[in-house]
Amino acid sequence: MVGGLKVVVDDGLCIGSGNCAMTAPAVFDQDDDQSVVVLLDDSPPENQRAAVALAVEQCPSAVIRILPA
Repeated sequence: MVGGLKVVVDDGLCIGSGNCAMTAPAVFDQDDDQSVVVLLDDSPPENQRAAVALAVEQCPSAVIRILPA
């Protein structure tokens, strides 16, 4: 793995569009209120990082961030 990353979300500001869950379903889901849920406790695997970056880019409410772990 190349340097660890942490996916951080502000689910209180999530508008529930579902772009993240459709783009990176191994990393994101939605709860009963349609707010984003991060499925991983650890850094996303390398094969998911491009999808996570795309989910960040496509989030209409900009509530997903990727930080160094």
